[in-house]
Amino acid sequence: MRALLSTPDTPAGVRLGRAPDPVARTGDVLVEVERFTLHARGLEHAATLPPGSIPGYDAVGVVRQAAADGTGPAPGTRVATLTTGDVWAQMRAVSTHEVATVPEGVDPGEATTLLVPGVSALRAVRRLGALTGRRLLVTGATGAVGHFAVQLGRRAGAHVTAAVRDPRSRDRVLALGADEVVTDLGTVSAPVHGVIDPVGGPGLSQAFDLLAEYGVVQQVGASSGQPTTFHPYQLAGRRRVIEGFRAGDRFSADMTYLLGLLANGELVPLDAEHADWDDIDALAHRLRAVDAPRRIAAAVA
Repeated sequence: MRALLSTPDTPAGVRLGRAPDPVARTGDVLVEVERFTLHARGLEHAATLPPGSIPGYDAVGVVRQAAADGTGPAPGTRVATLTTGDVWAQMRAVSTHEVATVPEGVDPGEATTLLVPGVSALRAVRRLGALTGRRLLVTGATGAVGHFAVQLGRRAGAHVTAAVRDPRSRDRVLALGADEVVTDLGTVSAPVHGVIDPVGGPGLSQAFDLLAEYGVVQQVGASSGQPTTFHPYQLAGRRRVIEGFRAGDRFSADMTYLLGLLANGELVPLDAEHADWDDIDALAHRLRAVDAPRRIAAAVA
C-alpha cells in the first residue's frame, strides 16, 4: 500500500513510499483511509521516529473488514479513527475502542481535522469540572485546540475569555462563542476558574497568576516553543494547579459526541486544505518551511 514513511534525514521528515498492508488483531477493524490530517507538528513528530515508520494520529475511512471478535462497525461503514501511528497510509488496522461512525452528510475532511484537537479540547474542558457561570480562559484561541476549546467551554456554560495574538481574528473568535477576546493577558481581570493553554511559554506564568483559589490550568501544548519561568514564591503557598494534559485513549464515545455536534451544525469545523497523494511530498515541504502557517491540511488518500 502507499504510505508516508518517516525519513528523519530529509527536510520534509517524510517521503511517499510503500509499506506492507496492516494485519488486524482480534479486536481491530481494517479501514480503507479516505482522509488523514497533515500538519506541521505532525511532521515534526514524524521526523523523530525510526526511519520507515508510518506516522499520524487521526484518519477517516471505510471499514473493509469487521473485527473478528464481533465488536465495532460492519463493513461499508464510514468511521473516524484516532490512535497513534500507522495512519498516513491507504489502510489501517485500529481497535474498535478508537473508532466512531461518521454521520451522514459530514465531510470526511472536516471530520478528520476535528479528531485530535476536538477530543483534546473536550477532555481538557471536562477536567476543569463544573464550568456553568464560571470564567474560563483559553489561550491560543485561533489554534486548532483553542478553536474547539472556545466552543466547548461555552457549551459547558462558562464565560469564555479568548486570548489571541492577532487582533484581526477578534470577530472570528467571537463568532465561535467567546464572550471577550484579548491580545494581552495583562488585561484579563482575575480570578478565572480554569485555563486551557495550548501555548505555554511566558503566558503560562501569567495565566497561573489569574487563577482563583483551587483553579486549574490544563496545559495542552507549548506551541510558543518558549520556556516558562516562575518568579520566586510565585508557586509557594498557592492553592492552584498546573496540570500537564494527556488525552488518554478509548476515544470512541468522545468522537461520536463531537461528530454529532458537527453533523447538527453545533460545532464550527476547522478550515481544511485538501490535497491528493501526489501532492503530499510538496505539501510536506511547504508545511515544514520556517515561515509556513501552522494550519491543518487534510490529505486525500
